[in-house]
Amino acid sequence: MSKNLVIVESPAKAKTIEGYLGSDFIVKSSYGHIRDLPDKELGVNVENEFEPTYQVSADKVKVVNELKKLAKDKEVWLATDDDREGEAISWHLKEALGLDNQTKRIVFREITKNAINKAILSPRVIDFDLVNAQQARRILDRLVGFQLSPVLWKKIRAGADRKNLSAGRVQSVTVRIVVEREREIEQFDSKSSFKVVANFLVDNNKILTAELSKNFEFENEAQKFLEDCKEALYTINSLEVKPSSKSPSAPFTTSTLQQEAGRKLGFSVLQTMTLAQRLYESGKITYMRTDSISLSQEAIENAKSQIINAYGENFSKPRVFKTKDKAAQEAHEAIRPTDFSTKNVDGERNEKRLYELIWKRSIASQMADAIIERTIAKIGISTRPEELTATGEVIKFEGFLKVYLESTDDEDEDNKDMLPPLIKGQLLNLTEMKATERFSRPPARYTEASLVKKLEELGIGRPSTYAPTISTVIKREYVVKEDREGQKRNFKEYLLKNGQLTHTVGSETFGSEKAKLFPTNLGIIVNDYLVENFGDVLNYKFTAKVESEFDDVAEGKVPWQTMIKNFYDDFNVKILEATGSEGAKAANSYELGVDPETGKKVFAKIGKFGPYLQIGEATDDDKPTFVSIKKGTLISNMNFDEALSILKGPKLPLELGLHEGSPIVVNEGRYGPYILYNGKYTNLEKGEDPLLITKERAIEIIETKKAGVEGELPREMAEFEGLPVVINKGRFGPYIKHGTTYYNIPKTEDPLTIDNAKVAQMIIEAKQAAANKIIREYPENDKVKVLNGRYGPYIQMGKRNVKIPKGTIPEELTLEDCLKLGEA
Repeated sequence: MSKNLVIVESPAKAKTIEGYLGSDFIVKSSYGHIRDLPDKELGVNVENEFEPTYQVSADKVKVVNELKKLAKDKEVWLATDDDREGEAISWHLKEALGLDNQTKRIVFREITKNAINKAILSPRVIDFDLVNAQQARRILDRLVGFQLSPVLWKKIRAGADRKNLSAGRVQSVTVRIVVEREREIEQFDSKSSFKVVANFLVDNNKILTAELSKNFEFENEAQKFLEDCKEALYTINSLEVKPSSKSPSAPFTTSTLQQEAGRKLGFSVLQTMTLAQRLYESGKITYMRTDSISLSQEAIENAKSQIINAYGENFSKPRVFKTKDKAAQEAHEAIRPTDFSTKNVDGERNEKRLYELIWKRSIASQMADAIIERTIAKIGISTRPEELTATGEVIKFEGFLKVYLESTDDEDEDNKDMLPPLIKGQLLNLTEMKATERFSRPPARYTEASLVKKLEELGIGRPSTYAPTISTVIKREYVVKEDREGQKRNFKEYLLKNGQLTHTVGSETFGSEKAKLFPTNLGIIVNDYLVENFGDVLNYKFTAKVESEFDDVAEGKVPWQTMIKNFYDDFNVKILEATGSEGAKAANSYELGVDPETGKKVFAKIGKFGPYLQIGEATDDDKPTFVSIKKGTLISNMNFDEALSILKGPKLPLELGLHEGSPIVVNEGRYGPYILYNGKYTNLEKGEDPLLITKERAIEIIETKKAGVEGELPREMAEFEGLPVVINKGRFGPYIKHGTTYYNIPKTEDPLTIDNAKVAQMIIEAKQAAANKIIREYPENDKVKVLNGRYGPYIQMGKRNVKIPKGTIPEELTLEDCLKLGEA
């Protein structure tokens, strides 16, 4: 019979560790946290040193009872994660199981046989400073959330479900960052300038591209420059060859892994952490919550051996990375593979992709610099004092670039090609020169990755908080993550070719967004109210200062009660002011002005079904009138003139007249704007404004739909993956039939003009989208899956569906979790 009980957080980790320990050890899971503050009450005694009241979670009572039985005649080893949260879980286990303060606590940063055996040989006791730091975070966040959220319920009446409104020390600051970026973009005044680029023909029909280092502010300046260049001679004035080098990035921390997985793999922050958790629990990588960039000496030696064996000795350069953040825990390691000789791992596709990214980054960090030769050619213009510049580079030695290059958030990152052979004094033959109008761009909206980077720069949150924070603000509908189509605009261009200068006007799409974070009307209203009335809580420096105070508690410098008291005294005064009869005004709407016809006030508001304008107040003799606004309009950015144009302009439903004896009506419904004609509904294309649709355009849409149904469909396409492909149109619109599987065709695509290549691409993307609906699969039991359904995530167990309890993160459910829920 086993003499020792080891307790970890997850069943997957328990299974891996049990394989490394002998028969004297039994390893069990606590399934994460077992105790917490109560759900429906504050659970913190503010009159008695902020003493918390913890209770075993309802879904963990059975787990705790089982662990108590197992612990009776055994030595208990608490083996939760090596961070503050893990330390707190160990303490809660000690309290709930009735263990003493000398209970053995073991820690490790990787789940390998060597690491587990080392931990067993060097146990310690629970570190109460770390526990208190985590307690301080939990209690402070409870005080803020539990007392500030009811203020929002009372003050915000913006068509939102009251219970969905919440505030939090970190989540509210996160919303503020997104809102402030949106306002920067709205207030940005784009200016145009003209960029000059020239192409020269050199050395057997090779093209040399050069550009002017400055842009012309005015059109007439650009035009004159090209006029002056008509008769010019172009000469290589100078050639400069600069050797340079590029060094690898440090190994991954939690935040840099989240950023890079977002940029390179398209993963959300939560998806990255879920996959990393699985890789850690199966012993493939080191602990994935870390702010350290250091590697152990053993890891450096292993990486060196792998690099020399795979690439040669000249590719190896062992490096020791040190973080600049004083709060980082250097005793911990960066995220790395537990075995550098394992380049690929088994598992689902995205686990493999994330592991490969971690392996490449870790290996590259221990490799030699890349040696680059950069060439800069200055080209003189005989008729102008300016010079054109051509730059190129060639990699003389790959170094770490053989394995990995970090991505950036810069969408315009240039890759410079090698220049053709050039000689100083060489005359060049101009083929064409363009001066193209370009527009300055506002700051970019945040992606999940760039938002994590911003939070880290501001010192807000810690590695364990980024994923749940971003998930929360999206779940609360303060922020949406979505793609948005760009807008069309014209630009001017001057072309000098064969001695002739011509002027054209081109068209381009700008402002298209992919997986960006946008604030909602609700998010902006809540943010503005909190900033005005609780500015301290949403202050960036204050929030970062609180994080450093948690660090002080963790180091034993400050009692946690003192830290909480310093915050709570002022905060509580503001709560009382806000909830009192003379408290802060409710943030329900934006007053825009007075209607010149009725003399009544005009408000912009949001309701259950979206934004709208209201003329008049409930206290007026006449009832207020309401006019819907286009879905997605940010009412905080609306001015009075825009409101008047909507109020005095056409309203939906809009009758456009008769076509072949039947009326054409434009309206907006649950699924967007549409045309009703002859009893049939036709959706407008995405981005089309229903109030701007002309009768002619409506007829064109109607006739196009008719042609699609009655004309050239169905279309037989080329086989794909060995299966027949047909394009047709049905009750719910055009579709692709691939074998026996059907895929909808987006409204933006014309089913009559799609070619075979586009069909193949759409099938691949549709398959990927379908795969993304599966949150988690279990290779050991193919009848169990965690899926994302119409009403949220659920567990599929054969032919039976099982509800996931509120507060459970579906991505973190293990097979054992699913089976337990199925039994319940």
